[in-house]
Amino acid sequence: MAKRQEQEDASTEVTEVAKDVLRMQLPISMPGLGHVNCYALIDGDGAAVVDPGLPTPRSYAALEDRLKQAGLSVANIHTVLVTHSHADHFGGATRIVRESGARLVAHRAFSFGGAPPEPEVSVDDLHAHHHSAAEEDPGTFGERPPIDVQATARGWTGKTPWGGERPKPPLKMRIRWRAMRLLGKAMSFPPVSHPVVQGDVLRLAGREWFVLHTPGHTNDHFCLHNAEDGMFLAGDHVLPTITPHISGLSLERDPLAAFFDSLDRAAALPHVDLALPAHGHPFADLASRCEAIKQHHDERLEKVKRIARELGPATVQAFSEKLFRKRSWGAMAESETYAHLEHIRLLGDAERRSNTKGQFVYEM
Repeated sequence: MAKRQEQEDASTEVTEVAKDVLRMQLPISMPGLGHVNCYALIDGDGAAVVDPGLPTPRSYAALEDRLKQAGLSVANIHTVLVTHSHADHFGGATRIVRESGARLVAHRAFSFGGAPPEPEVSVDDLHAHHHSAAEEDPGTFGERPPIDVQATARGWTGKTPWGGERPKPPLKMRIRWRAMRLLGKAMSFPPVSHPVVQGDVLRLAGREWFVLHTPGHTNDHFCLHNAEDGMFLAGDHVLPTITPHISGLSLERDPLAAFFDSLDRAAALPHVDLALPAHGHPFADLASRCEAIKQHHDERLEKVKRIARELGPATVQAFSEKLFRKRSWGAMAESETYAHLEHIRLLGDAERRSNTKGQFVYEM
């Protein structure tokens, strides 16, 4: 099976996707992904970079190589923009700020905790190429997907809020995450010097870019819209062929509703001719892609309701094991299931209670 765009390995080629806007692909090693797009926005003072990759020597060397191809160096970077608080987006910021003195731009809600990296892609997309990925990196997936580490980031220990057990990831991944935690402490992540909120305007690459706060994938996610040239820097909010992970463990009461609202606001933007995602290739029809992602989740919600009719009152785990294939069972699948069940409940179409084991039970 051919890889999806987002799973393609990082190309060394630097492409100018619009005047003074460069796409630079940086290598990452994360389940379901092969690269992250770091965009360089060039102006008379140097460059701003968006999402400068993981905090690894390999990623930083790739960034230096791509900048050199464009006649630039890290010293020329005056601004670092981080679309959200996942390591493959903020990781390179520390060293850039230290070496260039660049200002650091992120949403006002940005939170750096040194926690293990959260899942980036949905359960379905994570396992779309499960077998080939496992062959390339034995032990990355094991029999279960990685645990839903957003729970760890929020301080949950032991059982999940819905009463499920938290399985351990494979040993190799636990070692990686332990290293990431230590690296996070060593990085002394710099303070966000320029926090932004919905409606703020940034001048980059000789253009005005409007901040669009897009919670859903994370609470602190934001995108940038340049109406004059019809460009939309999408981060992980809208990807060309896969869907981002929407966790039930979120600061949002209804993370799926927040994601839908963010998709609607992105789709309603006028004059978007080119969407620039953090993974995969630039694409043209932002509104249609937003609608397709919503339709995917609508279909999942209907499937959850069908499962409810089949099962009767049931736990999150029971729902998730009907919703996903066996290879995907585990806390990440339960987290996505929980987000969908809570969305249905908050719409008034389901009831929730706790059983004697402390597990949530849903009935529709």
